[in-house]
Formats: sequence, structure tokens, C-alpha cells
Amino acid sequence: MAGEERFAALVEAMLGRPGTTYGSDGSGPQRAFGSTSLKTNGKIFAMLVNGRLVVKLDRGRVDDLIASGDGERFDPGHGRLQKEWLAVESASDEVWLALATEAEAFVAGRGRAV
Repeated sequence: MAGEERFAALVEAMLGRPGTTYGSDGSGPQRAFGSTSLKTNGKIFAMLVNGRLVVKLDRGRVDDLIASGDGERFDPGHGRLQKEWLAVESASDEVWLALATEAEAFVAGRGRAV
């Protein structure tokens, strides 16, 4: 399954959670940052960038996942790596769902969901 298809399935799975939305809220251009991102209470927690899942997690958790070879720090294109954003190329739907669930809990302030 291609990244876009996998992300579409992830969006569908995540939209059933309270406070979770996808895309723009209608207040700006559809191409604006966040227009194709998963959000919780208006804050981005996951997005698809160049076929890779990008999630926001605690910096220590990002460090651990990088050390175990499960992803790399996200570079939004200006050469400055983001400390709390992890880019993942895994082909596993389960890995994407687990990371998105964890990212949603982190951004919502509930800590790490298991």
C-alpha cells in the first residue's frame, strides 16, 4: 500500500476519536500548513510528508525511536531538524496507527498511550 493510501486509512481510523480532526478548519487556503494533517483539539499530531508518516512525540521518545532505527528526525525542508517530530517510512499499518495514537495522546496532553 502506498503512503497516501496508508495515510488515508490512518485518517479514517483516527477520526473516531474525540477531538480529532483532519485538514483545514475552513478558515484559510486548503494548501496552508496543516491542511492535510491530523489534529487533536486544533493541534497537529500527524501528517504525511513525501510518503512518510510524520508524528509529534516527546523529544526523549523521538530519540529512542531514532536510536532503535525506527525513524529519523523530521526536516521540514529548511535544514533544521525538528526535535519533537519523527518521520517514519515503515510499511506497517499497525506501526503507523500505534505511532499516531501515541502522538495524539502526547499532543492532547495525556502522555504516552499504549
